[in-house]
Amino acid sequence: MEFKELKEAINQVELVDAHAHNIVSLDSSFPFIRTFSEATGDALSFAHHSLSFKRNLREVAQLYGTEVSLEAIEKYRQTLGVRSLTTKCFNEARISALLIDDGLELDKKHDIKWHRNHVQFVGRVLRIETLAEQVLHEECPDNSSWTLDSFTKAYFFTLTVDTLVSEIVALKTIAAYRGGLDIDTHVSKEAAENGLFEVLQAGKPVRIGNKGLIDYIITRSLEVAEGCDLPLQIHTGFGDKDLDLRLSNPLHLRTLLEDKRFAKCRVVLLHASYPFSKEASYLSSVYPQVYLDFGLAVPKLSVHGMVSSVKELLDLAPTKKVMFSTDGYAFPETYYLGAKKAREVIFLVLRDACVSGDLSLMEAIDAAKDILSRNAIAFYKLDVDTSSSILQSRIAPKSQMEVPMHVQEDSSSFVRVIWVDTSGQQRCRVVQAQRFNRSVKKNGIGLTHASMGMTSFYDGPAEESKLTGVGEIRLVPDLSTKRTIPWTMQESMVLADMLLKPGEAWEYCPRETLRRVSKVLKDEFDLVMNAGFENEFYLLKNVVREGKEEYVPFDVCPYCSTSSYDAASPIFHEIIPALECLNIAVEQFHAESGKGQFEVSLGHTIAFHAADNLVYTREVIRSVARKHGLLATFVPKYDLCDIGSGSHVHISLWKNGENVFPASGKTSAHGMSSIGEEFMAGVLFHLPSLFAVLAPLPNSYDRIQPNTFSGAFQCWGKENREAAIRTASPPGAPDGLVTNFEIKACDGSTNPHLSLASVMAAGIDGLRRHLQLPDPIDTNPADVADTLKRLPETLSEAVEALEKNKVLQELLGQNLIAAITGVRKAEVQYYSKNPDACKQLIHRY
Repeated sequence: MEFKELKEAINQVELVDAHAHNIVSLDSSFPFIRTFSEATGDALSFAHHSLSFKRNLREVAQLYGTEVSLEAIEKYRQTLGVRSLTTKCFNEARISALLIDDGLELDKKHDIKWHRNHVQFVGRVLRIETLAEQVLHEECPDNSSWTLDSFTKAYFFTLTVDTLVSEIVALKTIAAYRGGLDIDTHVSKEAAENGLFEVLQAGKPVRIGNKGLIDYIITRSLEVAEGCDLPLQIHTGFGDKDLDLRLSNPLHLRTLLEDKRFAKCRVVLLHASYPFSKEASYLSSVYPQVYLDFGLAVPKLSVHGMVSSVKELLDLAPTKKVMFSTDGYAFPETYYLGAKKAREVIFLVLRDACVSGDLSLMEAIDAAKDILSRNAIAFYKLDVDTSSSILQSRIAPKSQMEVPMHVQEDSSSFVRVIWVDTSGQQRCRVVQAQRFNRSVKKNGIGLTHASMGMTSFYDGPAEESKLTGVGEIRLVPDLSTKRTIPWTMQESMVLADMLLKPGEAWEYCPRETLRRVSKVLKDEFDLVMNAGFENEFYLLKNVVREGKEEYVPFDVCPYCSTSSYDAASPIFHEIIPALECLNIAVEQFHAESGKGQFEVSLGHTIAFHAADNLVYTREVIRSVARKHGLLATFVPKYDLCDIGSGSHVHISLWKNGENVFPASGKTSAHGMSSIGEEFMAGVLFHLPSLFAVLAPLPNSYDRIQPNTFSGAFQCWGKENREAAIRTASPPGAPDGLVTNFEIKACDGSTNPHLSLASVMAAGIDGLRRHLQLPDPIDTNPADVADTLKRLPETLSEAVEALEKNKVLQELLGQNLIAAITGVRKAEVQYYSKNPDACKQLIHRY
C-alpha cells in the first residue's frame, strides 16, 4: 500500500497551531541558534551534534536555498528581513489559525496584533504566572502593602477583564517550572500568604517561585476557567534546564484531576509530556477532561523520537483528544519546522496504524484531519468553516471580533491575477477583492486559449501556435503567491495556474510545466534545482524633441558609477523594500555598462520560487519607476549602439538541503561533482535549442554578440564571462570548487517558468546520458572562434534547433513546443518586415 490518499489528505489540511509564542525582531538579542535547541549556556556548544539540530538545520537551509550552516542562514535572514521571513515560513507551513502564549519573555518580541499580518486568526493564551507577576509588580490599589486578599481581588479583576476583552482562548500554567505538577488545589490560606510574603520580600522584578502561592493562583484560575469555559494548558515533560524533569511527569496532576470542583475544566498536557508520553496517554484515556498536544516534541526530537512519542500518545488516547502545535517561538523558522515535521510524523504514525490493522485508510485520514485541525477548532471553540480542506472563511473566536487582513478588502480594493504568456509578456485580469474571495480564488477566471499564442507585436494568436479564440481555460490563483502590492496598499496580486477544470492542468500552463519537469528531476535523481536571476534594465525618461516624444536614458554615467547610483538612489530606496515585502531576497544592485542601465541581482532559491520571484521583481521595478516618471524596460537590446540587457540565470543542484554541485573532494578536474558536470553538460549540449526559449525575440540576437558578455559561442569556462556558460566560485566557496553555473543568453523577455523548465529538461538529459563536458575555454571565445561552434545568430536558427529537439519535446510537451515555435516564427516574420517596430518593445518588456 502506498497510502497516497493519506499523504495527500495530510498535506491539504490547513493547520491550526494551538500553542506557540511571539516572533522577535531581527535585532533581538535572543540567539538564532535557539531555533534548533533547548540548550542554553555552555550546553549550546554541543547542540549542533544532536540529530534534530542537524536535520532541522538542513530543512531551513533547503527552504532558503542556502548552504547548510548557521552562518549562511543568518546572512540570508539579515538580507530578507523578519516580515518576509515570516511570510515565507508561514506560507510554506500553511497555518490558518494560531494561538499565542505571549507570557514568554523574549527581547524585542512583536505583539499579537503584528502576527495577524501573517495568519487569518491569532488568539491569545494567557499565562497565569506572568499575569500574577504583573499584578504584583504594580502598587497595591489602596497604597497599602499587598495582602493575600488584596492580591486575590486585583488578580481576579485583571484576569476577568483580560478574558473578556483580549480574545483569550485558553489559560496556561508553567507550574512545572515553579515547584512541579503536584498541584495542591486545597492549599491553605496560610501557605499562600507565606508564599506571597516570600515573593514580595525578594523585591522586583517580581518572580513567583513559591509552590504554595503557585498552587493558590492555579486553583483560583481554575475557578475562572470553569466559569468562563476556558481550557487550561499545562506545561508537562521536557523544557530548558530551569525545569526539574522529575516533577514534570503528568501523573503528579492526580490531585487536580480528581478535584470534583474542576471535573469539567478541560486541560491540555503540552509537549507530548515527553519523556512521559505513555503516562499522558493513560491520563487522556481515563480522564474525560484531559487532552494532549505534541508541540515541541515535534520537531525537537530525532525522527525516531518524534514518531515514537506520538505513537505512545495514541497507544491509549482517543484520536479526538490529540492536537497539533508547533510551540513556535522567536523565529518563524520554528513554526515552519514544527508544521513540516508534524505532517511527516502524523503520516508515518497513521500509516503504521493502517499496516498493523489498528485503523482503516479512511479512519486514518479522518484522524489526521482531527489531529491537525478539527480537534483544536472544537476544543478551543473557534468558529471555523471546515467545508473544504482550504479554510476559506474568516476564523474568529466566540467574541466574533474582526481580524484585519493584509489589505482592507472592501469594495474599493482590487486583486490582480497575473500570468505570463508564451512571448514572455506579463498580463493580468483585475477583480474586486470581494468577488475574489467569494468566487475567483476557488473557481478562477475564464481565459481564451488564444492568450498563450499571442506575440509581442499583436494581441492575437500566431497562426502556427495552433491556439485560437475557440476554447476557454480557467486562470486559478495560487493563493500561496498572493501578496499585498507594496506601492499601492489597496491592492493585492497573485500568480495564476491555467486549468482546464478543477484538478486538471492545461498542457500550455508555464507554471505547471515547471512543476512537472521539477518532479522528474526529483523522482529520477532526488535533486532540486535552485536558480537566481540577474535583472538588467534601462531607466528611460520621456522628452520632446522637435515636437516628437521619445525615450532617452535616465543618465549617461559608466559601469558601477557612484554618480549614476546616487541619481537613482531614491528609486532603489523603494524597489528594494518593496521586494523585501514580497519575500524576495536581493543580493546586490548597481549601475550597469549601458547609459541609464542598472542591475538588480536576486538571491537563489528553489527554481519554482525563483521564477515566481522574477515575475514579481519585474512588476516592482516597472511600477516604482513609473511612480518616478520613468520607464523601466527589460527589452534585450534597447539601443543597437549600446550594451544589451540580460537576465543571466545562475543554476545549482541541491539534495537534502545541501548544494551537491561542488566536487566533494579534489578528484574533480573542474571543481564540480559528477552530477553537476553531467547536468551542465546537458544544458551546454542543448543550448542552441534553449535559445528559442531563453532569448525569444529577434531583438534578443542583437544582444548576443561576441565581446558583449552575452555568450555567443557554444562553450563554457571557469569565471569566463564571455563564455555561454560560466562556472562560478563566489566569495566564501572553497578554493577551486564550483557552486553554480551561469547561463548568459537568458534575457528579460523570457517566460521565467518556461526558461527554467527547459534548462532543467536539458540537464535531466545530461544526467540520463551521463554527458561529459568538453575542455573549458580560458580565453575570449572570439579569439578562438574558428575552433568553436557559433550559437544561433538569429531567432530562426534557434527555432529550427528547437523543432528538431526530441528531448525537450518529450519533457516539455509537443503541443507546448509547437505553440512556442509558432509564436517565434510570427515574431521573425513581422520584425523582418517592420524592423523599426522593435522600438515599441520598451512598452511591452
